[in-house]
Amino acid sequence: MEKLKNYLSVAFFAFFGGLGRYYLGVLWQSTGTIVANLLGCFLLSFLTYYVIELNILSGWLNIGLGTGFIGAFTTFSSFTVDFMKLIHAHLIVHAVIYLTISIFGGFLCVFIGYGLANKLVELRKEED
Repeated sequence: MEKLKNYLSVAFFAFFGGLGRYYLGVLWQSTGTIVANLLGCFLLSFLTYYVIELNILSGWLNIGLGTGFIGAFTTFSSFTVDFMKLIHAHLIVHAVIYLTISIFGGFLCVFIGYGLANKLVELRKEED
């Protein structure tokens, strides 16, 4: 029964993550992929640390949010296709900037998400 709950949670949250990703693409077109990926890096690092440290979500909900929502929201394949489109269009400088922002920006967002979660965990533990 637990496995079924996890599968349904991933499917349910993936639906909304996919919709969010689609909406960003419509709203910001060419920058939708990088916005989704950077936001996903932040959210996954924040939620992972915060949720694990405080143990505030059940396992199925944690799996649904991390694997389902954020997994569907972010997209490595679109990142690589966008990068290759820039290369194919001979926009090498743009491609390098896109690659640099994606990789280093992703790590920066993970660092910020982890740092914010860590700070909130400390504040919450002080209150208890």
